[in-house]
Amino acid sequence: MMAQPTYDLVIIGAGPGGYVAAIRAAQLGLKTAVIEKDEVGGVCLNRGCIPSKALIRNAEVLSLIRRAEEFGIHYDNLRYDFGVAIERAQQAVGRLTRGVKYLFKKHKVDLVSGTASFLSGDHITVAGATGSKTELAARAAIIATGSRNKPLQGIAPDGRLIITSDEALKLNPLPRRLVVVGGGATGVEFAYVFSAYGVQVTIVELLDRLLPGEDAEISKTLQAAFKKQGIVVLTNSKVASIMPADGGLAVQIQAAGAATQTIACDQLLLAAGRAGNIEGLGLEQLGVKTERGCIVTNEWLETSVPGVYAIGDVAGKSLLAHSASAEGITVVERLAGAEVKPVDYRQIPRCVYCQPQVASVGLSEADALTAGYGVTIGKFPLSANGKALALGETEGFIKIVADTKTGECLGAQMIGAEVTELIGEAVLLMAMEGTPRELRSSVHPHPTVSEAVMEAAAAVYGEAIHI
Repeated sequence: MMAQPTYDLVIIGAGPGGYVAAIRAAQLGLKTAVIEKDEVGGVCLNRGCIPSKALIRNAEVLSLIRRAEEFGIHYDNLRYDFGVAIERAQQAVGRLTRGVKYLFKKHKVDLVSGTASFLSGDHITVAGATGSKTELAARAAIIATGSRNKPLQGIAPDGRLIITSDEALKLNPLPRRLVVVGGGATGVEFAYVFSAYGVQVTIVELLDRLLPGEDAEISKTLQAAFKKQGIVVLTNSKVASIMPADGGLAVQIQAAGAATQTIACDQLLLAAGRAGNIEGLGLEQLGVKTERGCIVTNEWLETSVPGVYAIGDVAGKSLLAHSASAEGITVVERLAGAEVKPVDYRQIPRCVYCQPQVASVGLSEADALTAGYGVTIGKFPLSANGKALALGETEGFIKIVADTKTGECLGAQMIGAEVTELIGEAVLLMAMEGTPRELRSSVHPHPTVSEAVMEAAAAVYGEAIHI
């Protein structure tokens, strides 16, 4: 066992929670080490956010080309290669992982390769690939081990016919027919990509609509858009059984109150959730409390063991990369003695990158009413926005939810082209405890799609006027 110097902070996991926390800790003068058994960047950078968004960009370009005649542009013999899309995605991944390693070096963060396990609350052992073991001592530790694809009962991925998002990112050649199990963010994003490349896609969702955690009107609009794209959506449905058939699969779908139907497909993509990576860390011996596959933490992300924290997917509060980063920064700034507030999860934006895009923050209209608020809604359609008309991207709307009593913005929901770039306005407004009046009074450049956000805020007061 090789001994290492004592650290102020040791972080297990170099994903968007871990590496951001490490760099911020180093900036604040904390001697920091990060333990990573795989590649820096975690699932998000290597097998999630970044490569999937690169593939989505390819799908967007292909979809626009298919619409070329709307713009008076004609072509013959359209050809496309999904293999090139995969290569482009991996180039983006490589560039960013190198960037993270550079930042570690710049800020003097020690990167330790291997598998971590707690010996005690302030001592961690690291097993290297060659069998070597290193012991690290730390004043505090952060568990940022992320999550993995969650298996469904009775459906075991084999990496060939039944796949997860990991295999989907490098799926070449593409299947002719694909069943996607799960209508959440991951499911609809992959459905969009593969449909754009000509795959016949069917989404099976257990609940009554796509993106069940979002505003009901958003879900309805997205489902209508997917129908236009040729994507079949089966809600209130579940997979009853899967059988091999003709080199592919015969998937029996049971819909609520309906007869079972069988769908033939070449592959099935499981996209029905994530499970925290809590195994092998020595948490039970340490006494760290877990619940339903996640680590239990308090408002400061501290576990049941003092000095041991958990952030990101493994903590289960918000399974988003930017949530993990925000949590990591909160933990390390508090450790460094800064005056900070707990993460306000109502101010964490949610983004889905299919087309049309979906973005939201805070409470939906239904959630606000359930919480007992009096609600005033402002809504503006993109079909009335000049820039959206010029772009030929008029599908969707912006909705602002305000508290009738105080006027404060409670939330915002958006669907349409590039709305993931617009949601930041609502996030900032909520962080400042502002009202839609401030957003309405802020001059927005014309013509831009951002004017639709201003007009939705104006609509709260019955004052929307521009096109």
